[in-house]
Amino acid sequence: MNDYKKSLTIEEIQEILPHRYPFLLVDRVVDMEKGKRIVAIKNVTINEPFFQGHFPGNPIMPGVLIIEALAQTAGILLLKFREKTSKVPVFMTIEEARFRLPVKPGNILRLEVELLRDGATFSKAKGIAFIEDGSVAAESVFMAGLIEREKV
Repeated sequence: MNDYKKSLTIEEIQEILPHRYPFLLVDRVVDMEKGKRIVAIKNVTINEPFFQGHFPGNPIMPGVLIIEALAQTAGILLLKFREKTSKVPVFMTIEEARFRLPVKPGNILRLEVELLRDGATFSKAKGIAFIEDGSVAAESVFMAGLIEREKV
């Protein structure tokens, strides 16, 4: 039996990540395996500030923000199981990014991230964002470096 919670509320996520509105893009964690994988949810609503300027009249979520949501999900996995640290994960690379479907207000993104490498100074992960019917909206491989919080 695992000795940790497999799900996290928004309040618990805010204890882990430094991001805040409007840049906190993960609403809830629904499953995770220590050091391996994590599944999170992002509810996409018309109230998102980026919809005001990103194709008004036919709003779609910017693809880079979907990748950012995947990276934040990976950051939760990286930081949740480390000793208390003043470091935060910061993008180093984005590779193999693919945007398959537009994400619109009302969609629920299922953010699935698998950790490929977890090192002391950098980590590598693969993330896939699905919409509620199971279709892939976006995917990417990305690396993050662990940087002292005050240097960010």
